[in-house]
Parts: sequence; C-alpha cells; structure tokens
Amino acid sequence: MEIVEGLDEPNLTALVERFYAQVRVDPVLGPVFNMAIADWPAHLRKLSAFWSSVMLGSGRYKGQPVPAHMRHRAEIDPAMFERWLGLWESSAQVCLPPPAASAVVAKARLIACSLRMMLFPLPLRDVAVSRS
Repeated sequence: MEIVEGLDEPNLTALVERFYAQVRVDPVLGPVFNMAIADWPAHLRKLSAFWSSVMLGSGRYKGQPVPAHMRHRAEIDPAMFERWLGLWESSAQVCLPPPAASAVVAKARLIACSLRMMLFPLPLRDVAVSRS
C-alpha cells in the first residue's frame, strides 16, 4: 500500500469527525443519517476504523457496509451521493494536506460509485451490451 504524506490515524479520525458533523446538520443528508444512526460516538469510531482499513490497510474495520446501507435504501436518493462526496471533499481539504486529501477523495469516489451501483442497479435493458 502506498504511503501518502499526512495520511494517518489522527488525521483520518479528524476528517471523519468533521465530515459527519457537517452531514448531521445538512438539510438533505442530515435527516437520513440522524434517523439511521442511534449512537453517533460508536458510529464515528466504526467509520474511523473503516477509513483506517481502506486508506492505511490497518484491518480495523470488521463491518459490512453494503447490508448496512441496504437497510436504509428507501430513504436514500441516488443524487445524495454527490452531496455526500462534496461534503467529504471539502472536509478532506480542511483536515488533510493536499496529497492525502486527493487520495481519500479518490477512494471515496470509488466507494460511492460501488455503493450506488449496489443500492440502485441499472435494469438490464439500460445497460449497453457490446458485441464482439
């Protein structure tokens, strides 16, 4: 795993805390997250472990993000992913040096794309099929 300057446990924890503080008061995302999360301190610890595992290879996260999000699919709109990414990016730019911010934003975009496809798969008729 590539080592990125400024990417460490304390900075990732600060990023997660800042980001979710913004999410909680966001007029679009806040109601969904506040309804879904009963214990914010535990959730922040879990998400810090997630980002530690993803970005640092720590292996601290032991959850299953897809089923966790599937439980709330009815409250999620696909357009919310861009709003989530915008808040993540602005938080990363405040909490991390530029190379680290770029790395976590790039990873978040991949995760958001994957999660969005799992939650809202395209009907087969909408998927372009190439013929060899």
